[in-house]
Amino acid sequence: MSQQQTSPSRGLRSPDVTGFYEPDTGSIQYVVSDPASKKAAIIDAVWNFDPRSARTDTHSADAILDHLRTRDLAVEWILDTHPHADHFMAAAYLKEKLGAAQAIGAKVRDIAQLWRGFYHLPHALDVEAAFDRLFADGDTFKIGGLDVRVMLSPGHTLGSITYVVGEDAAFVHDTLMFPDSGSSRADFPGGDAATLYRSIQAILALPPQTRLFVGHDYCKDGRAPKWEATVAEQRRANIHVKDGVTQEQFVKLRTERDETLALPDRMLHALQVNLRGGRLPEPESDGRSYFKIPANRF
Repeated sequence: MSQQQTSPSRGLRSPDVTGFYEPDTGSIQYVVSDPASKKAAIIDAVWNFDPRSARTDTHSADAILDHLRTRDLAVEWILDTHPHADHFMAAAYLKEKLGAAQAIGAKVRDIAQLWRGFYHLPHALDVEAAFDRLFADGDTFKIGGLDVRVMLSPGHTLGSITYVVGEDAAFVHDTLMFPDSGSSRADFPGGDAATLYRSIQAILALPPQTRLFVGHDYCKDGRAPKWEATVAEQRRANIHVKDGVTQEQFVKLRTERDETLALPDRMLHALQVNLRGGRLPEPESDGRSYFKIPANRF
């Protein structure tokens, strides 16, 4: 795939999906739209951040805005699947530009409570104020004429959710990766490998033709980025959770793999932004925002 690719609608109740690959963090941001109404949602948009200089940039989110203008799409929702640890969410920036409602899973409340402790910020990270809607498991809404269902899919974080759009598309965030790369880590605060396995099994129980759109790709063995595979393809070929892999086998593999992984270089910055809905900490008396980074905590 190129760094921008559209997976076209397959007919009635099937969305158009355009993925935008962000190479600095291996993230994929999505625009999902109803071809009939030209209504759309944005999922997991990236606000670029350079951890060396602590500078933000909007070029990845601006690519989404250009795409919306080119396709004449009207955005109804700005969605995130979870508070990301490896990139800043661009939801607040896009809400300012587009005026659409900003939403995430309801268990972000519990994630915020964890991180208030890590940052020693007992009265900060007000997720009720940061988001327009907090989705619970089983909640439904619409993108144009397309029905959307929310699945709670914890394991990577305790509050991750999957968006099932129409009859043949699901945005599965950091659960699965492309089949040759397996699954996402489960060692962040609130994560759990056994829980992740069960979440993946629920996703893989969707109809076999369902297109699954993943949250990350790291271009295994130098290949081009890829982010779409069907349920059938994942069940047949995923190197971590293809059919026949037991929970015990997965937990052993995932735990051993996670023990080798470094902390993402943006994580301690990102959580205090993303739990504010993609907003920097409140400016101090000099008009500038400052990050609070816990020393010797992780």
